[in-house]
Amino acid sequence: MSSARRKDKKERPPELGDNAVRSSQDHRPRFLIFYICVGLALVTSIAFFPALQNSFVNFDDNTYVYENPKVVAGLTRSGIIWAFTHFHSSNWHPLTWLSHMLDCQLYRLNAGGHHFSSLLLHVVVAILLFLVLQEMTGAIWRSAFVAAVFAIHPLRVESVAWVSERKDILSALFFMLTLAAYVRHSRAPSVARYLVVVLLYALGLMCKPMLVSLPLVLLLIDYWPLRRLSDPSSARRLFIEKLPLIGLAGLSCLVTLFAQRSTTVSIGHIPLAWRLENAADACMIYIRQMVWPLRLAPFYPHPEDQLPAWQILLASVAIIGISSAVILWKRRWPYVFTGWCWYLVMLGPVIGIVQVGLQAHADRYTYLPQIGLYILVSWSAADLIAWRRAGNRILTAAAAILLVSLTWLARTQVRYWHDSEALWKHSLAVTKDNDFPHYGLGDVYFERGEVNEALAEFRAALYLRPGSPYAHNDIGLVLTKMGQLDEAVDHLNAAIQILPNHPTAHYSLGNALLQKGQTDDAIKEFERQLALQPDHAQARCNLAIALLNQGRLNQAMAQYERTIELRPDYAEAYYGLGNCYLERGNPEKAIKQYEQALKLSPRLVEARNNLATILSQKGEIDRAISELEEAIRVQPDNIDALNNLTWILAMPVGTGSEKRVRALPLAQRLQELVGNNNPKVLRTIAAAYAANGRLTEALDVAEQGVKLARGQADAALAEALEADLSTYRMRIGVK
Repeated sequence: MSSARRKDKKERPPELGDNAVRSSQDHRPRFLIFYICVGLALVTSIAFFPALQNSFVNFDDNTYVYENPKVVAGLTRSGIIWAFTHFHSSNWHPLTWLSHMLDCQLYRLNAGGHHFSSLLLHVVVAILLFLVLQEMTGAIWRSAFVAAVFAIHPLRVESVAWVSERKDILSALFFMLTLAAYVRHSRAPSVARYLVVVLLYALGLMCKPMLVSLPLVLLLIDYWPLRRLSDPSSARRLFIEKLPLIGLAGLSCLVTLFAQRSTTVSIGHIPLAWRLENAADACMIYIRQMVWPLRLAPFYPHPEDQLPAWQILLASVAIIGISSAVILWKRRWPYVFTGWCWYLVMLGPVIGIVQVGLQAHADRYTYLPQIGLYILVSWSAADLIAWRRAGNRILTAAAAILLVSLTWLARTQVRYWHDSEALWKHSLAVTKDNDFPHYGLGDVYFERGEVNEALAEFRAALYLRPGSPYAHNDIGLVLTKMGQLDEAVDHLNAAIQILPNHPTAHYSLGNALLQKGQTDDAIKEFERQLALQPDHAQARCNLAIALLNQGRLNQAMAQYERTIELRPDYAEAYYGLGNCYLERGNPEKAIKQYEQALKLSPRLVEARNNLATILSQKGEIDRAISELEEAIRVQPDNIDALNNLTWILAMPVGTGSEKRVRALPLAQRLQELVGNNNPKVLRTIAAAYAANGRLTEALDVAEQGVKLARGQADAALAEALEADLSTYRMRIGVK
């Protein structure tokens, strides 16, 4: 044997030659493949198990799930039609919506169930990746390594632990199925098999349009490992074969651009030069994060023109240099060419040339692109090391250490997504000059009623991004809640001046003006908001309230009825319509509306309170008491419900002595909550004292009520309290 042949034999890797492709007909131990699949499922579950204890977060989860009535309703006919016929959250991805609806059908709003579905899908994607790679290359352990790193890398956490990013995992599922179908078609081409490829690809695009670059990925795997590109004629034939897929991709791009027209940042705000600079930098950042996955965050602010020139130059040179090298060496190391080009091609749609949002880059964008880098690393390491003495042992030990480390890092990262507060505090800790976490943390505080803390966060966001209409809007929202209406209106007008078509700012301004008593101006703002978002139920209801305040009863009713047409599940619309019927003097129709509102939202205390008032007027005392008791169970400190229940129990007609006794502790609770500043409540408290024979105290409270009513120029209430006083005096013989 010649020395050349001996050298060739010695340097050949033990598992797979550098360019060889094993046929699916090779007799591989199926049990090994099965055990690897089980191992992938196990290690992925270990890495992401903490996600099952996580809550929803206030980063799009409200829009995608828990505040989206179409999704919360589960799989319904109207919801399915809506998913396919509406743009929402600046996207058209009907299958993603259907998956969220199915989760709500199965788990309602139990966040753990939604996280379980994401984890399960991610496990399936990882297993499919292994099976497809193994089928294409015949390399079991290299494929297993790629799938394992893909499955447990901390950069996957954003896609798996964030419920709203279901679209990543679901689109990846169809990506893998499309690859599997394409491999099958490539080995025995037929129209039927090709149609399966087209169908699976179309379904993937209906999960997330990022898959538009998949036809190019198929051309890459035609080169390696499928080896279908042998000469120019085969290249032409394979390109023509991809044309239907390219057509689907083009259609998806048009639909996506239309859906994202309101969130696509204009070239005037972030010029093309800045976007190209950031794109080059982001390519290298993703590689750095792959190697060193620490200090990860859900949002990295766009640097605009603040990137150092050396950093841009270094990134550009690195990309051009690596690309040139892989082209030069593509015949010798074709997997390097396919892996690197896979990374660039898959990253293209989300690299920021067409800027959507204000992020510089995002962990979730690496979900499919980095598979190319994992292939490059896995095959390169095996070919460079495995053939050496003890090479397999070195690779095995290194792989084990790496996988254990990645699992630990992923589990740690998952815990940062436990809830909104933990997520945004971690984001502030690992990023700088980042306004986005301040919005999220401010929302957390605002929902908890901690308005001062919320205001501080929103002001911090405005300080970091002075021209932000969103910061002005949120500050205005908090100031409205605090009653500082003049300053709130100033901030909301500033938001609208910066972004005239900002629907939320028009809505918030309408609410602030309504509280100020500027009803005409409030109506104009609500109408402007509805011109931008015609199906915004709450804005339409608030417009109806403003119209009702002006005595425009018929117009208010029309707005409520329109809201019910758009959102038959919106309880507040039925409640408002019930109020209109009550105002019109039709209590029977009002009762029906209140009952429907409570059927949809049993915790709507205002509807229950109004229903109880009508029932008591009709003489249905026991039912009225039952409704008010339920209202107090839901909101123990609701003043109106406590006041009405106390009044009914204290009345001598229709209530027995045992009910009058129950009125006294309720009256004392009212006095604790309100004090002596509300003449209507004081009248109720006096009635409770009188019903229980404590007439002297009833006199004292009623006299305070008379003074307050007169001071407030409420002649009717003052007269009623005077009549009560006369009754109490007669009962104790005071002249």
